[in-house]
Amino acid sequence: MQILCLDIGSTTQDILLFDTAQSVENSIQLILPSPTVLAAKRVEMATARGDNIVLTGDTMGGGAGTSAIRQHLESGLKIYATQNAARSFSDDLEEVTSWGIQLISTDEITHYRNDTIISLTDVDLERLEKALSSWNITLRPDIVTVAVLDHGVAPPGESERLWRFRYLERLLQANDTLEAFMFSETEVPRHFTRMQAVIRTIKGNTPLVIMDTGAAAVLGVSFDHVVAPHNNRLVVNLGNSHTLAFNLSGSRVLGFLEHHTSSLSQTRLENLLLSIIAGDIKRQDIWEEGGHGSLIIEKGGNPFITVTGPRRSLLTHSRLKPYLAAPFGSMMLTGCFGLLKATSIKLPQWRDEIEKALLR
Repeated sequence: MQILCLDIGSTTQDILLFDTAQSVENSIQLILPSPTVLAAKRVEMATARGDNIVLTGDTMGGGAGTSAIRQHLESGLKIYATQNAARSFSDDLEEVTSWGIQLISTDEITHYRNDTIISLTDVDLERLEKALSSWNITLRPDIVTVAVLDHGVAPPGESERLWRFRYLERLLQANDTLEAFMFSETEVPRHFTRMQAVIRTIKGNTPLVIMDTGAAAVLGVSFDHVVAPHNNRLVVNLGNSHTLAFNLSGSRVLGFLEHHTSSLSQTRLENLLLSIIAGDIKRQDIWEEGGHGSLIIEKGGNPFITVTGPRRSLLTHSRLKPYLAAPFGSMMLTGCFGLLKATSIKLPQWRDEIEKALLR
């Protein structure tokens, strides 16, 4: 059985094509620029040529793409976009149009064929299939599983940062394990527009599992042979944009925080992690620093501290002396390994086959 795992971040997209007939180490593994970075480069090239741009496709992560389109507009050039494409930069379309982006219908795209047309998408299976075919690798996944960070459509007048965190808090109140962050395609909330776009992109008969990126990485850390024996663990995922930390007791979430990595110094992050364990972290402090928030369900004792993520160097020389996790010897694919675990949970009919392959 072939399982395609896609962990879509702000800087990289980490890809694992896992075949249950072989070991994880022998699976196809790719670390590529993220879709938003690729889109940003196309926008920058159009800006340099002096071309107007038409954005088509579907909702994807903003990130670098948002900065590129703002610079394009500031240069005096025009951008036209379909509504779904425009939501890549904000779910508030009035905000997007206030920047100068002009909304068009899909029927109007042909009127702008002399401009640079850029199709937005978080998942491009056709491009991946073409790339792999150059090495005689056939992409025919039996299951597709994807991790993205989705802020969700906030109610009018409410911050997306605050809305996302409050919704995650509600999920954990209903199910205080990392399973709260896993969805089959029929379970994805309607207000998670980025995840909904992934569903539309994957469309077909292939089963799909979707997960939040930070939680996927935290789940994937459990496959590290040093981490696995520790029932109580504080797992920190230092992503290029977001930092999430989960204090766990077995599968239960005792507390967690979400911040922006660029806002954190080593000392500040250390103090936040100690506050999670002590149970006295103040969510308002994180909010005022530009982060999302924190949640304490109960105090966490003396957990084993472990770190993953591309910005893990922030804690490399920390006084907390965290363990730098690299499940199956590949730190950058930690999220993909978490997606495999999520697949075995959400699709129990394939659980035995997946788990046996992971132990191969």
